[in-house]
Amino acid sequence: MNNYFTQLGNSTKQRARGMGQYGIFIAFVMICLILSLITPKFLTVSNWTIIVTQVSINALLAFGVTFVIITGGIDLSLGSMVAVTGIVASLLAHPDDYPVIVPVLAGLLAGVFMGAFNGTIITKSKVPPFIVTLGTMTIGRGLALILSKGRPVSNLSDSFNFIGGGSIFGVPFPIIVLIVAFVVCSVVLKKTILGRYIYAIGGNEQAAKASGIRVNKVKMAVYTICGGLAALAGILLTSRITTGQPNAGAGFELDAIAAAIIGGTSTSGGTGTMTGTLIGALLIGVISNGLDLLNVTSYYQQVVMGAIIIGAVVLDGWNQSAAQR
Repeated sequence: MNNYFTQLGNSTKQRARGMGQYGIFIAFVMICLILSLITPKFLTVSNWTIIVTQVSINALLAFGVTFVIITGGIDLSLGSMVAVTGIVASLLAHPDDYPVIVPVLAGLLAGVFMGAFNGTIITKSKVPPFIVTLGTMTIGRGLALILSKGRPVSNLSDSFNFIGGGSIFGVPFPIIVLIVAFVVCSVVLKKTILGRYIYAIGGNEQAAKASGIRVNKVKMAVYTICGGLAALAGILLTSRITTGQPNAGAGFELDAIAAAIIGGTSTSGGTGTMTGTLIGALLIGVISNGLDLLNVTSYYQQVVMGAIIIGAVVLDGWNQSAAQR
């Protein structure tokens, strides 16, 4: 009898894991099929190029915040980091000022610094990440306005604008950046010691400390990586719109967190994959694109996205409960 209940419990946990791993993919495929039947434009190559290009920025942010959420943290300053790094890069990207590598590196360094700052405050002060990143979100937005003097930064070089608007062999450059970032982040999370430590901390931080893992250093690395990816997203966005906007990225952190959660990253930490996050970001992009093709106003799109996020969190709670039985 005891063996029976043990087997039943294991079976329940396996089903819960299966729902988390495959449920989002099944939902993604079904939505794509429905939209392809409703509007023939949906499955065209040009439309999917638009979808993936638009998704690239949110996906980069979502990759970064996936690392953070797996450790049991959160980062609400992503949108502000997009604005700051975009302004920093655009200020150095005027024609004939510097080679394109200079504004790119400056923007990346600004994002890495902001991410490291988040990690330092969180690990040293023991203040919850929600509060720390809420504060740095406001600081970052103020810095973007100060650096730009409250005005858009325009007249950017063609080489810089190529980053967000150019293509290589017909493939938009943002899509290439997205693919490279996905591969690198997946390898870091799945195949490296850092990735194993990230999962261990999210699963049980006290046990991770007891096993000798330097939890604070891992968290520092996670928030720094998140800042670097936010900077990359900020550079792509600034290049694509050919202007540094101090108000850019407003609300982007919500879309990124939504993509991670929809993709199966657990809000309680310890669970998540880059593949799931990518599918979550694509799902958000597909729904937005589909509603656009159906001439549904953006107001209704926000309602739909909010309902999807709530559904994903509820499903995560069910999966967690089933796995603990």
